[in-house]
Order: sequence, then structure tokens, then C-alpha cells
Amino acid sequence: MRPNDPSVLVVIPALNEEDSVGAVVRSVTAAVPSARCLVIDDGSTDRTALRARDAGAIVLSLPYNLGVGGAMRAGFRFARDHGYRVVVQVDADGQHDPSAILEMLEGLGDADLVIGARFAGIGDYGVKGPRRWAMRVLATIMSRVARTRLTDVTSGFKAAGPRAVALFADNFPAEYLGDTIEALVIGARAGLRITQVPVAMRQRQGGEPSHRPWKAAVYLTRACAAFGLAMLRPRTRIEDVR
Repeated sequence: MRPNDPSVLVVIPALNEEDSVGAVVRSVTAAVPSARCLVIDDGSTDRTALRARDAGAIVLSLPYNLGVGGAMRAGFRFARDHGYRVVVQVDADGQHDPSAILEMLEGLGDADLVIGARFAGIGDYGVKGPRRWAMRVLATIMSRVARTRLTDVTSGFKAAGPRAVALFADNFPAEYLGDTIEALVIGARAGLRITQVPVAMRQRQGGEPSHRPWKAAVYLTRACAAFGLAMLRPRTRIEDVR
């Protein structure tokens, strides 16, 4: 995949991220000038949509909050319907460094789905307690499902190639953690080639973090449930996708 390919769509799910979404869109445009930015306004009650448009993004406003999974499904369908062959998922809070997108696009030369991995030797991002334990266990299990070593299966920073875009436009899960764990399971079982590249995380540029220490036990339970649900889904082969 060429870094200057105009068929790249960067999808940014956003819920009440007026303080950061504009800067994120401008940073993505500076890092990958040929890409288009699509901000999915996921039922925001602030000026997220306005800030995104002012920064030059295409904005798709959902009538109510669907969560990241539902927003990304809308993004994949937009990409399919408008001829974009590659979708890059970037968070609206500014933690994902757009300068890593070029390396992720290059990774699509040998894979269908590239994960920006936070625990692969770059940066000082860390998670402690049960949540970190759950991430390690899930990474070990997912590595076996995907038949390749993965260290970060809950990353929301990913690049999807043409086969993945076609699959996820109709099969992207909308449940909690579906955009990470369940999507990887669906992709791996469909025959997608999955790999990862190390990335460094940045501090949030605005808004509030979605996870707090007291939610660790809930996260652990939901993460395991998401994996189990994904394994129970009927297998979709990429050859069956039209």
C-alpha cells in the first residue's frame, strides 16, 4: 500500500470530543495529506461536528450514540460505498500519533489488518492491575487464533486493507469491545492476515478517559465475554464477502 494512495480513509469515531477532534483531524492531514478524514459524530451533544468540519473533515452525524463499534461499522460502509480501499481507525482524543499511520499503511503490503500496538517496545504507555492481566491473557489467546504473535489486541489504532474493508462493512461488531477483540476474532477466522507495528501513545488532548481504575474488574469480565461471543459467531470466510 502506497503512503500517498488517495483511496485511504481515516475514520475518527467521536463522542463529545470538541476540545480535541479539530487538532486530531489537522494532525492526520499533515501526516497523510492524500488521505481523507471522516469523523463519525456518535451522538455528541457538544460542538464535535462543527469542530471537525472546521478542520476539514467529512462528518457523518449519527442520531444517537452507537458506541465505537457502531460508529466504525458506519465508517466501513461509507468507505465501501465511496470507493475507499483502506480504512485507518484513529481515536478523537489525540492519544494516537498520526505519524505512525504511514508505517501502518506500509504494513498492509503483507497483511490485511495492521494493529498499532502499544506494548511492543515503543513509548511508556502502561496499564496495571486486572486490566493489564486481562490484556495479556487475551493477547496470548488471540495470537493463537490469528496464528501470529500479537501483544495488544485492545488497541483502537488500526489500518484495514481492501479485504478487511469488504468484510467489516457488513460484519463489524457493535458490542462493547467489539471494535477491538471481537473484530480481530472475526477477521482472523475469516482468513485475514493480521500483523502489528509498535506505536507510542500520547496524552489525551481533551475530554475524559473512558476507563478508570475502579472499572478494572468490569473490564476484565466484559473483555472475556467479548472474546467468547466472537468465538460463538458463525465463521465468515472472506471468499463469501461481496
